[in-house]
Amino acid sequence: MPHNVMIVDDAAMMRLYISSFIKGLPDFKVTAQAANGQEALDKLANGAEVDLILLDIEMPVMDGLEFLRHAKLKTRAKICMLSSVAVSGSPHAAKARELGADGVVAKPSGTVSHDLEEKTGDELARTMRALMAA
Repeated sequence: MPHNVMIVDDAAMMRLYISSFIKGLPDFKVTAQAANGQEALDKLANGAEVDLILLDIEMPVMDGLEFLRHAKLKTRAKICMLSSVAVSGSPHAAKARELGADGVVAKPSGTVSHDLEEKTGDELARTMRALMAA
C-alpha cells in the first residue's frame, strides 16, 4: 500500500511538478495539497491522513518553519523540507532540523524548479523512502 503524501508549497506549478514526480513512484501517492502552512494545519485538523509531508519554507500566511512549530502536535507524519533556501548546511536547513524536520532536500533551481525530477529526483526519492523506513 503506498504512503500518503501531502505537498505544501505556495507555487501551484511546483505542486504540479512534485505531484507528477510522485506519480512515478509506486510506493507513494499524493493525497493532500496545501498552498501554505496554515492550510496544511487545517487539513491535518480535518482528518487528512498523511505519512509524509513535503514542505516548502518560503510561503505567505504561514511559512514552513512556523508550520514545523505546530506540526508535531498535529501529526505523526514525517516531514521533509523541500525548499530552494534549505540547501544542505544553510541556516534555513539547520533551523528546519532544529524545529523537527526529518529530512531536507533542496529544490535545484529556485522557487519553481521545473527540473526537480531530473536534478533532484533520485535524492528526493531516496530521502522519502528512508524516512518511511525509519
